[in-house]
Amino acid sequence: MLSMMLAVSIVLGILPLIGVAWTLMNGMITTVDGMFMSLILLTLSGVFMLNAYWEMRDMGMLGGKKTAAVASKSPAVKAS
Repeated sequence: MLSMMLAVSIVLGILPLIGVAWTLMNGMITTVDGMFMSLILLTLSGVFMLNAYWEMRDMGMLGGKKTAAVASKSPAVKAS
């Protein structure tokens, strides 16, 4: 089951890629404005996709378990 944050991150990660495709199709990539707009949109997409990756990892969808976090939650036994 998907969390709402994961769904929003995926949608907001795909929307800027559509903007980059629109910039390429209209030939605006040859201008400085078009290049910077593409860089900004790619950065936004990367940030949201990274957030989606972290959400999927935390939910266990990628198979990688967080063993260090589980181990740190258990109280340490002190030897005297």
